[in-house]
Amino acid sequence: MDQKLHSKKILIIYPHFPPSNLAGVHRTRLFAMHLPAFGWEPVVLTVDEKYYEEALDWNLHKLLPIGLRIEKVKAFPVLKPRLIGDIGLRAFFNLRKKGLELLRKEHFDFIYIPIPSFYIALLGPYLFRKTGVPYGIDYIDPWVHRFPGSDRFFSRHWWSTKIASWLEPHAVKNARLITGVAEGYYQGVIDRNPHLIEQCHFAAMPYGGEKEDHLALAGLGIQPYLFKKNNKKQLIYAGAMLPKAYQPLESIFASIKRNPEVFLDLELHFIGTGKTTHDPEGYNIKPLAEKYGLWNKIVFEYPKRIPYLDVLVHLDAADGVFILGSTEPHYTPSKSYQGVLSGKMILAVLHEQSTAVKILRDANAGLVLAFDGVPGLRTIETEFPKLWKRWLLACQHHNQDNINLNAFHEYSAFAVTRKLTEALNQCLK
Repeated sequence: MDQKLHSKKILIIYPHFPPSNLAGVHRTRLFAMHLPAFGWEPVVLTVDEKYYEEALDWNLHKLLPIGLRIEKVKAFPVLKPRLIGDIGLRAFFNLRKKGLELLRKEHFDFIYIPIPSFYIALLGPYLFRKTGVPYGIDYIDPWVHRFPGSDRFFSRHWWSTKIASWLEPHAVKNARLITGVAEGYYQGVIDRNPHLIEQCHFAAMPYGGEKEDHLALAGLGIQPYLFKKNNKKQLIYAGAMLPKAYQPLESIFASIKRNPEVFLDLELHFIGTGKTTHDPEGYNIKPLAEKYGLWNKIVFEYPKRIPYLDVLVHLDAADGVFILGSTEPHYTPSKSYQGVLSGKMILAVLHEQSTAVKILRDANAGLVLAFDGVPGLRTIETEFPKLWKRWLLACQHHNQDNINLNAFHEYSAFAVTRKLTEALNQCLK
């Protein structure tokens, strides 16, 4: 490749990185994989894996591009009682020190900080003041965010919302770039900080799908172990449950209970949906399934998070992929992209404004029931049996060749990274 293409250098600061198995690591991993193709040399500043709380996934580590430069720092260990768990806080000063050292010793063109951990966004203005290197923040999740309970004075969520409201203006004050998984993830930032319109570039970039991840499975010898094949249609939901996803899920369960004869062939397997990433007994779905008499009949849950590639193996073993959205319009499930690339027939229930609706329909990857937030919950109850019947019929004729990967190309990790570099180049003009 022409040497000129390596003239720009970006420091990506993100505390979790493979072998961490948290979902957010894929954002940085895939950017780092494709940035060189667009003339940007990435250096990842992260925390040493021995300070992670989650189980390590060394198979995921094998997917990192050869030659990627990774700088690691120490963090304070998690104490008992667990007063501070957030790794961004535990490693904040070491990340700040190492980031300043790198920026002063070498030439960097840009600093890029995906969040959460939200606290590390404060490294941006600090490093900018010290070095003059421009910075940007990538909203994998919204920072100032109202959870159920945020309006209850002095509750945990109330304090989280207040602290976020205090800190975010300082973090974005001098930012040159604000990006997010979807525009809704950072629109509130613009509304709260209108000065950004004049000084910032903005870009909405979904999680990109990476076909190479699926192709890598063949050489790893991983076998499915959570369930066995039977004569039912086994669908997998893999990943965390958002607080505002429980209402549509309850509508689905209510619909199944009211129409038992329609769902005789259905099994829903929820993987990694627990209260914490490593507690095999931290059930979130089970109580709701028991309420509707579906537990261990139609609904099964494996609360503990399993490695990313293990998830892909189970997707490959299943008959379909179940994707569940939220009552929040901006939420775009990252699992949508892996669902498309798995080649399995998708059954999705999503907010009508979620970008995933268009993605799945354009790719002809399955069937989508789109609802209008909380007012649309009743629609889910009435329409879900019809959706399931249509899915069963379509499944008989489904073939991977039916999926329009050309339509999906703009959501590939390569195309998403190209959009990032276009924004970065604009920032440097």
